[in-house]
Amino acid sequence: MSIGEVAERFGLATHVLRHWEAMGLISPIRVEGARRRYRSDDLYRVAVILRGKEAGFSLEEIHEMMTTSDAAERRAVLLRRREELARRIAEAQASLELVDCALDCDHEDLAGCPHFQAVIADRIPEAVRSR
Repeated sequence: MSIGEVAERFGLATHVLRHWEAMGLISPIRVEGARRRYRSDDLYRVAVILRGKEAGFSLEEIHEMMTTSDAAERRAVLLRRREELARRIAEAQASLELVDCALDCDHEDLAGCPHFQAVIADRIPEAVRSR
């Protein structure tokens, strides 16, 4: 596939693919006057990069993860990101619980609803709650 076809398939600008190539994240073959040709392995690498970015990896972390032959180094990068993802998931789950609670509340003043207060209580600093 050409750079334009890959960019279109993934909804990217061609300069993004060129940047990733310059960083060593992808390495399309060169044909006919140095034109890039992307193989199926390159498409999987693009997909990994995109998924990694969605997970919060920086391009440098993605590069480190994809290029290192040291399993311990790769594992360290992945563990750091896993901890961050687990934190984000917990925050999103708490937010979803809050929205669901608010959707179920018929109180005129949402902040005065005892059930809503119970759901949000952990956001109030301990020093303030004990007054």
